[in-house]
Amino acid sequence: MLKIAFSPVYKYALPEGHRFPMLKYELLPEQLLYEGTITEDHFFHPEQLVNEEMLFTHTAEYLHKLDHQLLSKKEIRNIGFPMTTALVERGKYISKGTYDCALYAMTNGVAMNIAGGTHHAFADHGEGFCVYNDFAIASHLLLDRKICSKILIVDLDVHQGNGTARIFKDEQRVFTFSMHGAKNYPTRKEQSDLDIGVPDKTEDAYFLKMLKETLPKLIDEQQPDMIFYLAGVDVLETDKLGRLSMTLNGCKERDRFVLEQCHKNNIPVAVSMGGGYSEEIRFIIDAHANTFRMAQEIFF
Repeated sequence: MLKIAFSPVYKYALPEGHRFPMLKYELLPEQLLYEGTITEDHFFHPEQLVNEEMLFTHTAEYLHKLDHQLLSKKEIRNIGFPMTTALVERGKYISKGTYDCALYAMTNGVAMNIAGGTHHAFADHGEGFCVYNDFAIASHLLLDRKICSKILIVDLDVHQGNGTARIFKDEQRVFTFSMHGAKNYPTRKEQSDLDIGVPDKTEDAYFLKMLKETLPKLIDEQQPDMIFYLAGVDVLETDKLGRLSMTLNGCKERDRFVLEQCHKNNIPVAVSMGGGYSEEIRFIIDAHANTFRMAQEIFF
């Protein structure tokens, strides 16, 4: 059975007036249930990670600042959300959800987090709507507990996974692959193990061609025993921040290809949703829902 991490706290962490970024976390589960892609039995509700588990990834000073609401105005501005205790707690639930998804994936082939993909968070600070780095936290825990020995992170959000790249810069057991808009945020890119920057207005055919030429080779070369897949839908032409020109169908085919490669090679995959900022929420929900539809179709 497809296991999906979801908690009510995913939805309610920002003051009124800042709710739009959180709206998809409320609507996406409802859409998946309504159309019959999943049932309530597919959901699990993660607990919070404790700080000791996050210290493999984030500094003690940063965690202390978050827990005691001591971030400076500049640090809060870089994250981009009003800082609240609820937002900090939410990040701990999401990070535990991603770790749990990895464990479920080892049994079921795939598991998915309704939220997550917070790849702009560094060890000592947050950026770009990201407080904690859920993929980095989950990867470190899997390695420390000797559950995995080689991890491949496949980041197809339109923005480079700069925090993830920096965190794993000297970690040979984690290979970071980011395919993103070359001229998009962040202006100053970090160096992933493999970066593919695509030009503005990139359409389906070129994006999928590059992905299909790259991912199978990476899997063959790296031989990972776990893949984390960041399935951001900000690659859509309708996205306010994306600058690419992919269609809903192209985004769906991207997800199909990644998940098929994981299934074909018998590599467990944990999926987080990443970004999506189309003006009309229906495009965001449909694109994210396609990722879940593909997982059900391919694995179950």
